[in-house]
Amino acid sequence: MAKPLVAVVGRPNVGKSTLFNAIVNKRISIVEDIPGVTRDRIYFDAEWLNREFTMIDTGGIEFVTENSHVIPKMMRLQAELAIEEADVILFVVDGKQGIVPADEEVANILRTSGKPVVLVVNKIDSVNQEANIYEFYNLGLGDPIGISAKNLMNLGDLLDDTVKHFPPVGTNVDEEDTIHVAIIGRPNVGKSSLTNALLGQNRVIVSDVAGTTRDSIDTHWKHGDQKFVLIDTAGMRRKAKIDEAVERYSIVRSLRSVDRSDIVVLVLDGVDGVTEQDKKIAGYAYEAGKGVIIVVNKWDLVEKDDKTTLRYTEDIYDELGFLQFAPILFASALTKQRIHRLADMLKFVSEQQYRRVSTGTLNQLLQDAQTVNPVPSRNGRIPKIYYMTQASVKPPTFILFVNEPELIHFSYMRFLENRLRESFGFEGTPIRLVLRGKKREDED
Repeated sequence: MAKPLVAVVGRPNVGKSTLFNAIVNKRISIVEDIPGVTRDRIYFDAEWLNREFTMIDTGGIEFVTENSHVIPKMMRLQAELAIEEADVILFVVDGKQGIVPADEEVANILRTSGKPVVLVVNKIDSVNQEANIYEFYNLGLGDPIGISAKNLMNLGDLLDDTVKHFPPVGTNVDEEDTIHVAIIGRPNVGKSSLTNALLGQNRVIVSDVAGTTRDSIDTHWKHGDQKFVLIDTAGMRRKAKIDEAVERYSIVRSLRSVDRSDIVVLVLDGVDGVTEQDKKIAGYAYEAGKGVIIVVNKWDLVEKDDKTTLRYTEDIYDELGFLQFAPILFASALTKQRIHRLADMLKFVSEQQYRRVSTGTLNQLLQDAQTVNPVPSRNGRIPKIYYMTQASVKPPTFILFVNEPELIHFSYMRFLENRLRESFGFEGTPIRLVLRGKKREDED
């Protein structure tokens, strides 16, 4: 089930990014005292009362005319999309400035959204300023909550109220052997054509059923004995929802699809290559531990020589360095070139996600690796890795018991990951290596 989405919205310069950073407990959003700094939607996972959710920081909603600059227009489109996709909306206003006409305009949008709205009066930095809260009852959005994002005041009360509005925790009604696939990518790369090519080859659509994501459709598909669910792919939403300008900034929809998937198929345009939008979604999929397959579509339009495929592969791995493990399929949804390979690739990556390695085999690999490349010392201190065991699958996660975790450099972790991949494959899936401190008794 997808994590709930919490959108932070409001007019510019009321402290949305400061609140976002305070909740996720990291300095993710750029915070400057200049309206309109947060031009792109920023997302990050957070947790409160054992409920995980995704925070979305938006650019301020600015009310535009035909002559308005393009950036405010795009900021409003992003905010509107966040509102549409969110489960809960945090509407942030300025407690020092009081209600301004733009606040009333935003409140009108939120009232018609039908979504749960938590009215957040920011910049209430002391008890003496709490009287400033009452004016905001006039917005007609229920009880306002006074906070100071800068000083972290009343954030607990705010989050308590926020999680009350989350959808109940559900269960996956699909069978365990069904592979959930999110086909993602920026507009016009051929996601819809790819989906249609997959479904059209076999003519075995079982059913179209409403998914847990609002306005999405899960398409059930079977290839041989393997069952798949294609999640919220392009062309499956209502036509009224499709707008090129909005789609250009529709990371949120992709986040939902990624969250609910087992494997992500990242569709790239063979002519245009990797874009910043592709990197953002691919990075989210990687951090979420999802399997990844890269499909370079429109391969029929690319002028080729005997080194074209190699050159494209190197360029993609250079741009998406964290996805070196992801297999690449050069295909054409239009001509159906190589499309038939995708089902087998999905099944293969799924098998890799569930691969387990015995503790004895892992420790033999660890011993061999340290013989070839001993763990380097740091600041005169000698790190020791005692043993390794696999803790879980999907993604494959390994625990390394060491004397002092801070002594193990990330480059050595990458070396061990490469040895695991060389020995056992794990193609198409991230690997997690977790360091756990454990001193031996004879060292005490």
